[in-house]
Amino acid sequence: MDAGAEIHGENPYVAPAELRDPVRRLRGRLTAPVTLWTAGSGAGRAGLTVASVLVVAGEPGVVVGMLDPDSDLADAIEEHGRFAVTPLGWEQRLLADRFGLLAPAPGGLFAQESWTDTDWGPVPAGAGTWLGCRVTGTAGAGWSRRVDGEIEHLELGDDEPALAYRRGRYHRIDPT
Repeated sequence: MDAGAEIHGENPYVAPAELRDPVRRLRGRLTAPVTLWTAGSGAGRAGLTVASVLVVAGEPGVVVGMLDPDSDLADAIEEHGRFAVTPLGWEQRLLADRFGLLAPAPGGLFAQESWTDTDWGPVPAGAGTWLGCRVTGTAGAGWSRRVDGEIEHLELGDDEPALAYRRGRYHRIDPT
């Protein structure tokens, strides 16, 4: 390294802020819950970490999520017409990274934890809060696939520290 070089925390390959997509920059400033979406069973199980999610209260409740259209999960949801959503807690950061394809998953995505099979898809064993949904519609939305679901089953566990995502980092949201 030459004497004039310095180490810094900025990524030299990232475009300057004024050249980045403003909608993506706005999205990065919105705090999002980190959830795990799963579908299928046995060898056909698929899952993906999803932070672009909206839950609408009502009768029945509705869930909307933005998925990678090329993901195994998008295919499994289309095939089965059902999916499970588990809000992740602060202690599940590694699980979020594995299903977000940011951390290694030796043996496959479902090999590291214990799982409970449900009619909607697998959920992490011991998950206190999760919901089972029936697909009511899908559509292209920008570079994502929007999946709409009606909540058919809901389990509410203890209110524990939640995992949130903002500006490229995880944040802990403590219950009040």
